[in-house]
Amino acid sequence: MPDSTIAPTAGRDTATNREIIQQPEIWRQTARYIRDHREEINAFLTPQLSREGLRIIFTGAGTSSFAGEIAAPALARKLSRRIEAIATTDLVSNPANYLAEDIPTLLVSFARSGNSPESGAATGIADQILSDVSHLIITCDPAGDLYRDHSRKPNSLILLMPERSNDEGFAMTSSFTSMLLASLLVFHGDNDSAVESVAAAADSLIASRETIQSLVARDAERIVYIGSGPLTGLARESALKLLELTAGRIVTYFDSALGFRHGPKAVLNDKTLAVVYVSSDPYTRRYDEDIISELRASLGTDRVVTISCKSSSTASELSWVLDDVEGVDDVYLALAYVVFAQLFGLHYSVHLGATPDNPFPGGDVNRVVQGVRIHPLFAGTEQQMGG
Repeated sequence: MPDSTIAPTAGRDTATNREIIQQPEIWRQTARYIRDHREEINAFLTPQLSREGLRIIFTGAGTSSFAGEIAAPALARKLSRRIEAIATTDLVSNPANYLAEDIPTLLVSFARSGNSPESGAATGIADQILSDVSHLIITCDPAGDLYRDHSRKPNSLILLMPERSNDEGFAMTSSFTSMLLASLLVFHGDNDSAVESVAAAADSLIASRETIQSLVARDAERIVYIGSGPLTGLARESALKLLELTAGRIVTYFDSALGFRHGPKAVLNDKTLAVVYVSSDPYTRRYDEDIISELRASLGTDRVVTISCKSSSTASELSWVLDDVEGVDDVYLALAYVVFAQLFGLHYSVHLGATPDNPFPGGDVNRVVQGVRIHPLFAGTEQQMGG
C-alpha cells in the first residue's frame, strides 16, 4: 500500500535526488564549457551552417530524443533553418523513410552513456546512406561507445557534459537538462542571463519540494502532462519520468493544449491529476489558459497543477509561478519546469514504496537498453547489442 505518511526527507539519500538538485550548478558548468569551447565549436559549425540546404536532425533514444523534440522547433524558428527531431529508434528501424533525401546533413546525437544500441547504429546508418553527413555528439560519458567511435572521425565534434551530469540513477535528470542546454547554447550562442534565470527558478522549485511532495497524497492513478510548442516535448519527458520512477504503477499521458481535446481527453477520470506547463509566449499562453479552465471544470481546481512564468488572475493553490523568468523563451523555461516533474516522480516513487535509483530491480527495464538486435542495412551479420 502507498505510504501516505512519508517523511519530508524521504528519498533525499538517493542518487536521483542528488542529481535533480545539482542541476542549477550543472547548467552553469555547461554554459562555461560551451563558452570555453566556442572557438572549436565555431570552427566545426560555421562551415556546416554555410551549406545551402543543410538539414539538421536532432536524434537520441527515449529521454535523449525528447531533448531534440524540445530544442528543434525553437531553434528552427531562431535560425530560420530546417531542424527536425527524429528518434534513433525511428532512424534505425526505418532509415529509408527518414534519410530519403541525400542532402548535406548534420546529425546531432544526444546520449547519456552513448552505449544504447541505437546510438551507434544511427550514426553508422547515416554514414552508409548519406554522401555528405557530419556528426555533433553531445554526451555525458567519455568511456561510452559513441564518444569512442567518433573521437577519431574527422567529420565529428564531441561535446562532453560535466562529469556529474552522467547520472548514476536510472532516470535521466542532469544528463537530460545539460545536453538540452548545451544544444541551445551551441546554436543560439551564449546566453548567461537565461541560464542564471532558469537556474534561480529551479532553485525555487527545489525549495518548494515539500509542497510538490504533498501532491502524492492525493493518490492520483492517472497523471496528464500538457504543454504547447517546445513544451509538448517537455510534457512527454515528464510523463516518462513518472512512468519510469514508479515502475509503471501510475498511468501517465502527455499532449499539447489543443491536441488533448481530440480524443485523449477520454483519459480523464476522478483519479486524474493534470499538470499544465504554461508558455511564455502571449499568443500560445491563451491556448494553455483555455485548457486549464476546461480541465478545472472537468476535474476540479484541486486536480489541476499549473507551472508558469507569469502570475494570472486564475491562479490557484496548485499554481507555481516562477520568479524573474517572464519573457524567457519556452525552450529555456523547459529546464526549470522539468525539475517539478523530476521531484514529483521521485516523491511518487517513494510514496509507492519503489526504489527511485533502480525502479526495476528484476531487470525488466534497464538503465542502458539491452537485447536490441541491429540488423544489417545492406549485407553482413546481425549484431546483438546492448549492455
